[in-house]
Amino acid sequence: MPTLIRKTFPVPPLSCNCSIVGDAETKLAVVVDPGGNPEHILDDIDSFGLTVCAILHTHAHFDHFLASGYIKAATGAPLCLHPKDQDLWDMLELQCQLFGVPYVPAPPPDQWIQDEEEMIIGPYTATVLHTPGHTPGSACFYFENQGLLFSGDTLFRGGIGRTDLWGGDGQAIIQSIRERLYSLNENTLVIPGHGGESSIGWEREHNMFVKA
Repeated sequence: MPTLIRKTFPVPPLSCNCSIVGDAETKLAVVVDPGGNPEHILDDIDSFGLTVCAILHTHAHFDHFLASGYIKAATGAPLCLHPKDQDLWDMLELQCQLFGVPYVPAPPPDQWIQDEEEMIIGPYTATVLHTPGHTPGSACFYFENQGLLFSGDTLFRGGIGRTDLWGGDGQAIIQSIRERLYSLNENTLVIPGHGGESSIGWEREHNMFVKA
């Protein structure tokens, strides 16, 4: 049986959960939402001896991208994003200005990911789930065989992502959660974009914003 490496930790400026997911045998890995502190991220990649094959973004808000340029420069891995968030990516500098955060330039995405696309990381497969609502191009990454879901800012423990920012849609996020996420196995571990981990089953029963 392959051994999955996963390390998730909050990064500045808004405690976005960055995750490193890799395979202990092939040493191939992805980085999900490198929001900041590139030195920490790169140190952890090196400590596991991993080769990053993709940098996955759940959406294009500034707090999920600030280390992306650094990670790409250091690893050569492509930046991946859903195309419906291109407008947000194009205004990353403005986002930073409005939130009073220093802008760190990031190159444009290399790969536009699509709903149901499969991302291969060694022996592991992550399926892209397009879940609009927090942003038009919000996406989750679902490792079905490992029971892991990286939900970005779509689904939090006991909460959902805000919809009052650019492109947010309150009705769409509820539909995305009910139809795309609550249909997953109840034992699926949910790693959100901020805050603590949860499970699909717990959210179905206890999330006050979206009941199953």
